Amino acid sequence: MFALSELTCLHEPSSGSKLLKPWWEVFMDCLLVLMLMLSVLAGTTLLLLASGSFWLHLPLTSARAEHFLAILANHHRHSVDSGTDSPLLGRAETQLGPTPPSVAPSLGPRSVTAAVEPPRQGAVTLDRSDSEQARALFERVRKFRAHCESSDVIYKVYVSQTLFKLLASALIVSLSAPLLGSMSFSHVCHPGDEGSLVGYGTFQCAHTLASLLHKLLLAYLLLLASYGLLNLYALAWIAHSPLRRYSFSKPWDPSSPLRDPSPLRDVPDLTNDLAFLLHMADQYDPLLAQRLSAFLSPVSETRLLEENLEQRWGPEELRSLVVADPEGGPRLSLVALPRLPPALYTLGHLRVLRLQLLASARLSGQVAAMASLRELHLDHCPLAVEAGALVFLQEHLEVLQLSFTQASELPGWVYSLRGLHQLHLSGQLGCCEGSGGRGWALGSLRQLRHLRVLVLRGALQRIPAELVEVAGSLAHLELHNEGCRLQPTAAALKRLAGLAKLRLRDCQLERLPGSLAALPRLRALDLGHNNLRSLEEPPGLLGQLRHLSSLTLAHNHLPVLPPSVGALRGLEVMDLAFNRLQTLPPALFTLPLLRRLLLGGNLLRTLPPAVAELRLLSELDVSENSLERLPARLFGCCSELRVLNVAHNALGQLPPAVGRLARLCRLDLRGNRLEELPPELASCPGLRGGGGGAGGGLVVEDRLLHSLPCWARDLLVQTSAPPPPRPLSGSLPSGPPSRPASETFPRYSTTQWNFHSALESRI
Repeated sequence: MFALSELTCLHEPSSGSKLLKPWWEVFMDCLLVLMLMLSVLAGTTLLLLASGSFWLHLPLTSARAEHFLAILANHHRHSVDSGTDSPLLGRAETQLGPTPPSVAPSLGPRSVTAAVEPPRQGAVTLDRSDSEQARALFERVRKFRAHCESSDVIYKVYVSQTLFKLLASALIVSLSAPLLGSMSFSHVCHPGDEGSLVGYGTFQCAHTLASLLHKLLLAYLLLLASYGLLNLYALAWIAHSPLRRYSFSKPWDPSSPLRDPSPLRDVPDLTNDLAFLLHMADQYDPLLAQRLSAFLSPVSETRLLEENLEQRWGPEELRSLVVADPEGGPRLSLVALPRLPPALYTLGHLRVLRLQLLASARLSGQVAAMASLRELHLDHCPLAVEAGALVFLQEHLEVLQLSFTQASELPGWVYSLRGLHQLHLSGQLGCCEGSGGRGWALGSLRQLRHLRVLVLRGALQRIPAELVEVAGSLAHLELHNEGCRLQPTAAALKRLAGLAKLRLRDCQLERLPGSLAALPRLRALDLGHNNLRSLEEPPGLLGQLRHLSSLTLAHNHLPVLPPSVGALRGLEVMDLAFNRLQTLPPALFTLPLLRRLLLGGNLLRTLPPAVAELRLLSELDVSENSLERLPARLFGCCSELRVLNVAHNALGQLPPAVGRLARLCRLDLRGNRLEELPPELASCPGLRGGGGGAGGGLVVEDRLLHSLPCWARDLLVQTSAPPPPRPLSGSLPSGPPSRPASETFPRYSTTQWNFHSALESRI
């Protein structure tokens, strides 16, 4: 004999699995218990009992079922531990009746990026621990959903199990029913020779439990037939119900105890095994799926993130993130937040605001409190702007930088910022035209009447003709074309006659654009990172750019520099770095105003002595060439030279005349063939103590620095001591002076100290 408790593991793996048993499954379990009690050998009943819960024991299906039950258990535990349901779950509770005062209002219409109304007064909010638990549940539900929606193995196993039970019960009934009529419980006995002893020749024999056994057999067959009918009902339910799809936006059933489930329409439809599990849970209690919907809704997750945002990003936390921008103004960067924290509007001193990867940010009219805001950066952030905020931006915003993937992500309010001075756009600026052409894919710039700087980082085939709309104010145009060939049409540039600075980079230009001659006010031209091979085409164009003060031709393929460069009499900056120059024309050294000459990364072997004619030269870069010596006149005539970069050449010695450069504050000698340094370097005040700041001073290998005399090395490497703190008003010095206040002990300032005084004093 065995107890029924020993069979518990065959049909009930855990108490939580009852949530996945519809009413007919529970009824069938009861019938199996009755059949087990009525049967003698119980062989058929044990077979049905084992097959009835097969899908809850198979490893492939039981893992998903147990995970689903654990999620439901954690959801219930989170509600019990917090003492009340989370505000995220109020959306499900509102369908059961009136909303109690402690439950937050239901969410709005279905929209992930829409602004969500904050909880009203009296609504329950989550503390930090509840918020962390809720976020963990959201993440767990998200992963479980992705896993379960990948296949429908539970659905297939359950259908197969139901078919097997139906066939097994039908087979048992069909074999047992014909035998019921041939079964007899009374027998006629003939005692034979012993009849004379008992006095009777025939006996009618009957078992004392015969009638009871007959009734038990009939009851067993009836129960088995009922079991088969329930399996038939289960198959009919499977056939007529879309069990592999679950939708929370079902049509409202008037007979249902739930109200119109419109608040659940933001929950996406579920498929495969997750949908099947929810259908099974609905047969136990429809409220389970309604409560679980809060963790399947993107709007609910957004609301949770918003509540956490308000708790975490308060005014003090935001002020601690404010840093100084390159211009010294206060700057704040916010990355990957669900929306803008309300405390942001309390930062009235903020000048620069940068928003990165904010999916549903909305700028309200409270931005008017940020009176100092002048610059806004949006990196892949489709910012929505309310009417009041738009009026503020139109009046105060001066600089706007936008990074996006497609032009459709660019918000429409950008084109209405009539007070904007600078606009930086980075993304897909072009659109297909015909056979692969790329034209302007953005809107009209007509309302940007004060736009002076326009920077475009994208891929275009030509300069957009739409830029003519801002030709009256545009003075600075930059186009970084990401390596795509640009065809600068003359008509587009001729209308931009007010341009003072033009930068065309990564445009695959092979010659100077002929339309440059139509820009009479052009002062700075940057054609770096192109494929320029000659500056003589079109002929005479370079000589027409007489008003240029800055010319950048770095990272091209120029083998020579034409003599016509001498016509640029107003040129102050010349950048020819990383080309293929082997010689320099004499006309280059006739430019009277040239201050910066950058020739690094070329093929120069000698530097012409005529470089000394550049009397105003303050920066000379000839690094990464093949120079073996420097002209001595350079150090005697270029008295304004402050930066000299001769790194990575073949210099064998440095002329002692370098000590005449009284204004030299940076000298880079790395990567040469120098064996020693002249001690006259110590007479350059700007090289002492690191040059007075980062990026200055003498840059050389340590071995060469040790070749200097000790007194010279100490002057070049020691840093000046910081000035003593100024005493407060009315206070007296706390200690004796650091040196005698006497004329017999002279003081030397940094500007008064020179090489000759060092030789005389030997200090």
